[in-house]
Amino acid sequence: MNRPLSFLVAFALSLLLCGVLLPLLKKVKAGQEILQYVTEHSQKQGTPTMGGIAFIVAITVASAIFCDWNNRPTAVAVAVFVAYGIVGFLDDFIKIRYKHNMGLRAYQKIIIQLAIAVLVALYVYGDVAIGDKLRVPFTDIQVKIGFWIIPLVIFIYLACTNGVNLTDGIDGLASCTTICFLAGMIALLSRELTLLESIGDTYAYRQTQDIITLCYIGCGALGAFLLFNINDAKVFMGDTGSLALGALVACSAIFTRMSLFIPVLGLMFVVSCVSVIMQVLYFKITKGKRIFLMAPFHHHLQKKKWSESRICALYVAVTVCVMFVLLCFGE
Repeated sequence: MNRPLSFLVAFALSLLLCGVLLPLLKKVKAGQEILQYVTEHSQKQGTPTMGGIAFIVAITVASAIFCDWNNRPTAVAVAVFVAYGIVGFLDDFIKIRYKHNMGLRAYQKIIIQLAIAVLVALYVYGDVAIGDKLRVPFTDIQVKIGFWIIPLVIFIYLACTNGVNLTDGIDGLASCTTICFLAGMIALLSRELTLLESIGDTYAYRQTQDIITLCYIGCGALGAFLLFNINDAKVFMGDTGSLALGALVACSAIFTRMSLFIPVLGLMFVVSCVSVIMQVLYFKITKGKRIFLMAPFHHHLQKKKWSESRICALYVAVTVCVMFVLLCFGE
């Protein structure tokens, strides 16, 4: 299992697909409509979107080459990743078709996301390698939560897909943060392999190996996309990419019993979600007052005159620091 090679193949595929896709998106005028109140982004009006197609295809093809799709959880993880990408594609397509920033209605998007999450949750509950066990961060403890794994998995998929989607607000932010998250999962899961081998859990061991490979592939494909997506972005990933990445983040943890690590390692995704929730609730309670200059939090930093590169650096630094804390203080 040559993981560095899987990284390079995913990188090359994504780079090639980005190069091919970008002129096609320009030709069909698949430009992003910028919200009027995000004044800092006015110059980005018309930037091609749906660039997430490139890394979705690259990750899918590379995983077919390097992962064991006979291992059912791996095939399910890739299928879920693609399924959420399709939801995002429908949302982006409607935006482009009708030239406005509203795609699928909120209830439509939630219903589809929820339906996928429910199916995966039921699968996870019945899978012997995943089941109803969870690893607890900073310990070597596994807890058994029984039927409650189903609502937990549903919540995780909804939270991760929307968390990454909210984080995808400035050039390169969602890409950089997701790469760091996946790199953190590689480090944590590589250590987990030793434990699984020592207790003779061969099924979970094989599944964890495959997810590590999938994380390598994800980092490679996103690394190539980042060359086109970093400030000033030549293409946006769109909801096509952000929803798919949210699903990949969720799958990498759920399918390895590491669900409780998501709010720790994915702290900046949590910040995006929580800042929006706090802003909305406070606005309604106080009848018009705000906690942040603008939510999600990265837009607040923009209003504080932070550059997009500096904001990306902050999100990367926090995620990398959290990864080292988990590695240093975990058992």
